[in-house]
Amino acid sequence: MLQRSKMLWNPNQRTSAMSTAAFEQITAATKANAEALTQSGNAAIAGFQELAKAYQALATKNAEKLTSSIQALATVKSPEEFVSLQQKLVKEAVDAAVADSTKIAELTTSVFNAAFEPVKKQVEAVQKSVKK
Repeated sequence: MLQRSKMLWNPNQRTSAMSTAAFEQITAATKANAEALTQSGNAAIAGFQELAKAYQALATKNAEKLTSSIQALATVKSPEEFVSLQQKLVKEAVDAAVADSTKIAELTTSVFNAAFEPVKKQVEAVQKSVKK
């Protein structure tokens, strides 16, 4: 009780205690922000690696499909067969492009969501602490 009454009468001591508490809060918030950014960066790196692998697999698949299509077109015996095969190959290519684009778009969305999730959680935590 005597210690507390001394603090009440000594503004320097009270200010020092408040400054120490504020410094500790700022340090904790800064550490939490840095951790959120680190987690976000790690998630982004992992996601971009996953995207790069998906693009590489897609490029390989498309190169193989192009090679097989050219080989198939080279074996046709008549112009009618060539046109028919070409139409079939174009339809397959368009269908594959739509499916591949959808897959890449979904993967990209999931990468960005994963990368920003730690930052979003930290912002929500800061907002909750400010409301208190």
